[in-house]
Amino acid sequence: MTGMRAEGSSLQTALGVSIDPEILELALTHRSYAYEHGGIPTNERLEFLGDSILGQAVTVMLYTEYPHLSEGDLAKRRASLVSTAALAQVARGIGLGPYIRLGRGETLTGGNDKASILADTVEALIGAVYLDAGVDVSTALVLRLIAPLRADPTRFGASLDPKTALQELAAHRAAGVPVYTVTESGPDHSKVFEATVAVGALVTARGQGTSKKHAEMAAALEACAILGRSDEPRARTS
Repeated sequence: MTGMRAEGSSLQTALGVSIDPEILELALTHRSYAYEHGGIPTNERLEFLGDSILGQAVTVMLYTEYPHLSEGDLAKRRASLVSTAALAQVARGIGLGPYIRLGRGETLTGGNDKASILADTVEALIGAVYLDAGVDVSTALVLRLIAPLRADPTRFGASLDPKTALQELAAHRAAGVPVYTVTESGPDHSKVFEATVAVGALVTARGQGTSKKHAEMAAALEACAILGRSDEPRARTS
């Protein structure tokens, strides 16, 4: 427990907020870890709560700061800031991955850098802060976390039309046309689609959605984010 408290202190420094150690531990507990440790509570309820807090904070911010945008444009901008790819980028920015408590299987397959796990944990942390410190502190946390995304001049462009943005990136790098494959799972009334997009040898990314279109858009957005992160290293080695 001492090690967990020390690690939690470092994470809280990155977040810029203090969280009760027990609720922080819960927020970092993935279901794979819980299953391997006798079915202890997971962070899924906190994730559910955090998703709502995140959505409200971003919606109010956009409504207030962009008074001339239509409802449709506001919705697209919100999607660009709360998507799995966007939240995974936030998580990587604060170095969240190593703190997530994962089962052995997820750990061996790189679960601490999987976009879905990172994004879900960010939402769980937001929910934890809401329970521990209230709406004002959790809203301020959300706005701090998404600030780097808002500062990215390409964020809204890529997010509003990620497939086109990815196609343009691929053409710019002479990597060929992005290739998408889509699988589906779940019952007819609640299907989940998972898309994989490959851009030559540059990048392979995945995304999920409630339709084939949304899954492909999520995968394209994740691919754009990965390529964006690779720009600086490529410039140093070229």
